[in-house]
Amino acid sequence: MIKRLTQDLLNEISEKAGKSRGDILAMTYLAGSGHPGGSLSSIDVYTLLYHVIDMDHDKVIISHGHTSPGVYSALARRGLFDPKDVIKGFRRIGSIFEGHVEPSVPGIVWGTGNLGQGLSVACGYAIASRLKGYDADCFVTMGDGEQQKGQICEARRFIRKFSLNNITVIIDNNGLQISGDRDEIMPQDFRAEYEEAGFSVLEIDGHDLEQIYSALFQASGDHKNPYVIIANTVMGKGVSFMEGKAEYHGRALNKEEMVDALEEVELEWSLEELEGLRKEPIAEDISVDFLPFPKMEQGRPILYDVDVLTDNRSAMGDALLDVANINKDIPIAVFDCDLSGSVKTSKFAGSFPERFFEAGISEHNTATAAGAASTLGIVSVFADFGIFGIDETYNQQRLNAINNAHLKLFCTHIGVDVGEDGKTHQCIDYLGLMRNLFGFKVIIPVDPNETDLATRWALTTPGNCLIGVGRSKTPVITDENGEVFFKDTHFIYGKAYHLRKGSSATLFALGALSANAIHAWETIKKEGIDIEIVGVSCPLALDVKEVIDASKRGPIFVAEDHLEVSGLASQIAFIAAVNKTGIDLIPIGIKGFPPSGPSRACYKYYGLDPDTLSNTIINRLQ
Repeated sequence: MIKRLTQDLLNEISEKAGKSRGDILAMTYLAGSGHPGGSLSSIDVYTLLYHVIDMDHDKVIISHGHTSPGVYSALARRGLFDPKDVIKGFRRIGSIFEGHVEPSVPGIVWGTGNLGQGLSVACGYAIASRLKGYDADCFVTMGDGEQQKGQICEARRFIRKFSLNNITVIIDNNGLQISGDRDEIMPQDFRAEYEEAGFSVLEIDGHDLEQIYSALFQASGDHKNPYVIIANTVMGKGVSFMEGKAEYHGRALNKEEMVDALEEVELEWSLEELEGLRKEPIAEDISVDFLPFPKMEQGRPILYDVDVLTDNRSAMGDALLDVANINKDIPIAVFDCDLSGSVKTSKFAGSFPERFFEAGISEHNTATAAGAASTLGIVSVFADFGIFGIDETYNQQRLNAINNAHLKLFCTHIGVDVGEDGKTHQCIDYLGLMRNLFGFKVIIPVDPNETDLATRWALTTPGNCLIGVGRSKTPVITDENGEVFFKDTHFIYGKAYHLRKGSSATLFALGALSANAIHAWETIKKEGIDIEIVGVSCPLALDVKEVIDASKRGPIFVAEDHLEVSGLASQIAFIAAVNKTGIDLIPIGIKGFPPSGPSRACYKYYGLDPDTLSNTIINRLQ
């Protein structure tokens, strides 16, 4: 419940909102960029909101992150830091006060920039609070033009299905966006859309502090419905020549305009003093610590014997269930998009229905919600096909990386091992995408035993992690003596596996293609050629020594059902280049969009089957 609004508090908020208008104009003017118009239309909501909520308990998600000048000033006026520090550092390299809101700033719970994701973040927070057993209000401030985003529709349906009634949306309805009048650009009926989704709708004057408070009080006190507050505001509110002008959405004032604006808006310090501050060096700590992650027990691995033929996705699903059973006191939340049978989370769903969230075909909302939930002390799994969980939701995963989440992204049907679905479903570029997400670990297990070990490791280790597996049954990898290669051991991220010994060349095999590589090795050996087989499950963490050692053996072959230009072969080439190591690299992977056909046929089409692999290597080495 929000605080009671006394007359003294109302006066304080009114005074601070006025000062913030000066802050907003100063920081954008001195930076020469920014978004003053929407910050001015939102500042009354921001100032009141931050003064009446429990900031240690409730969550405020700023979905339209470009209004950062208003957010930063409101937080500063709330006492979290000095307003002059914001003006000094806004949009400067080395400052925490970046152009869009970032979690490095005290009071910012989630960094946003790309519009349309804030409501999904609230979904994740609401799920986490439910599973952790505590009440918390989630307030989402959003732009009106932002409502055009399709992800918001996905989030509304999710909220309705799971009765996430502690969510309140506040729309800054100033009627303008970058290109002009919002109704001309894309007409919308906010009230009808939210009412259809089961929200209670309140419409207020977004500059009337008592109306803002009354709406927030009603929304936070009603646990039967989620709320949307349509706050009717004026772009550039408080500066007469800015009011109702779309051009000030994303344009700072020039010198002449700034002088005129200061006739109407209070600025506590002189522009000369603030200009001097902007010339001083910035020395702020902009690091963001990982948010809390629960301590989990991995349990004993489920090891598959040589005569067991299963698929890596089933091994992943069984390990997930086992870890959940071992750690029943720690909630594991699994988010699914209508694929539980295929991604093998159905056993978990049967055992923990209250922790399983079927979101339907709404990948964008699910990726964001799962990532946000992972930051609040639960273990969050998003399971999907690779083409949807990675390619389709790349932007959402990028924000999960930026916000230092702990998402466990379990993707099946990667590479060309997807069955006969064809080009639209063959995820052949996931390494090219994932290499861009700083801090996101990537594991492509070589067999069911390593899949089990890797799944347990991922579920019990902080940080974002992708486990990618194919669709087909995968042989258990053995050593040269026919014994199971992966025994009762712990997974070590970045370790490569020397599956067969040789001295005349090296064949690096990505993930489950290790089995084909071993079969090819047997044929090659009969020809009197010995090559080293290295199974790689952590392609983006391959040790430099592996590449240097391989270069000394001779030619380096790389087998992967991934695009050659952005997969394991390209990673090896990069490692060699930056370490001044000359290599003879022969990539054997995907070139262009693959055809539709069974997985084995696709492997053969690209020369990744054992027979063609062995022929390619023999022809090159003889």
